[in-house]
Amino acid sequence: MAPSPKKYALIGTGSRAIFFYTAIVTTYKDTSSLVAFCDTNQTRLDYANSRIKALGYPEVPTYLASDYDKMIAETKPDEIIVTTVDRTHHKYIVRALELGCTVLSEKPMTVDVPKCNEILRAVERTNGKVRVSFNYRYAPHNTKIYQVLQSGAIGKVTSVHFEWMLNTSHGADYFRRWHRDKRNSGGLLVHKSTHHFDLVNFWLQSRPKTVFAQGDLKFYGKENAESRGKKEFYSRAHGSACAKDDPFALHLKDNEQLKALYLDAEHEDGYYRDQSVFGDGINIEDTMSVLVKYRNGASLTYSLTAYAPWEGFRVSINGTGGRLEVEVVENSYVSAGGSQAAEGSLESRTVTLRRLFEKPVEVEIQDGEGAHGGGDELLLRDLFGAVTGDDARALQASHVDGAASILTGIAANKSIATGQVVDVDDLLYIA
Repeated sequence: MAPSPKKYALIGTGSRAIFFYTAIVTTYKDTSSLVAFCDTNQTRLDYANSRIKALGYPEVPTYLASDYDKMIAETKPDEIIVTTVDRTHHKYIVRALELGCTVLSEKPMTVDVPKCNEILRAVERTNGKVRVSFNYRYAPHNTKIYQVLQSGAIGKVTSVHFEWMLNTSHGADYFRRWHRDKRNSGGLLVHKSTHHFDLVNFWLQSRPKTVFAQGDLKFYGKENAESRGKKEFYSRAHGSACAKDDPFALHLKDNEQLKALYLDAEHEDGYYRDQSVFGDGINIEDTMSVLVKYRNGASLTYSLTAYAPWEGFRVSINGTGGRLEVEVVENSYVSAGGSQAAEGSLESRTVTLRRLFEKPVEVEIQDGEGAHGGGDELLLRDLFGAVTGDDARALQASHVDGAASILTGIAANKSIATGQVVDVDDLLYIA
């Protein structure tokens, strides 16, 4: 007799939520069941229900965030999926654990040390379980990097150079949205770089020890635009004549999904999804450099640029027996602005193994179709399917992994603010 489908409730029905609930009600409807939506905005709740209804799934009960406890009591989910604004993740994670649910959190798990500590204590107190959805671990090229390093092909890893480029479509999008306020997102070194720092932790099987960083807002923001001679400004694109010819403007009314999620919903909460990237009020960095020392002795030099002419990353990993070189070019996107299957899909990738005294070898990698380098579908199968085995378990990220990844970014933010090297264990020690 097949086990009953696992019951999920989802809080936060913005763009990223679509990724999870679409999978549950279609591909994984035999193993998973969606029982409720929760959000601060009823318009977005209604839109989520319209999406699943169009897919042939019955509408589910909707609850405002103030009725979160009531939702859990009435619908009795096994697991809560948290896809809210980053700064609120902790309160929904902690309360779900207290009420007996397991939790799947979108990355980053949270944005600062006190909130991270609340989650760690709640897991310990309740003996609960939290997973973090690091889809990049599942991309075949990133999994292959882990396997090559674990095989000892380049000996003991001594250093990693990691350069990530966000282009003027995807990168700019963080400066239009709630992410532009560091209180909401922790800045890109937490919100975005959590992916990258998690990959390095995963590849090295180690934790960050010390962090030094520099970062600034050098491209976006009003002052930077003024210094380049820009003379016309607007606060948001909708209704602005000035925005019509701005290549950085996002026109919500021209995209059915963006209009439904945000323009039609803003009367409830005053959230503007189409703010100008050259406006005031941006307090996150767009140009960052980080130096990390790991507990195993390896070092990382990392950079993130949010206004590059192409999207993707380059990684060089040096070891006592050679070097691994990686270049991945991703297709650009705007969150919720198109097909989710195209988000971060691959344009090209190469992984080259250069062992000492040997000719370079191109590493063969299985094809990974779909979003985020082919990792999204593999993550969904692991989350909602019936996947078992050591390979799947090795890719799963716990609350400890979630904490380790954000601690690098949190330490980097502190280093930028103080100009000092930050000892990560002084912020929060994790085993």
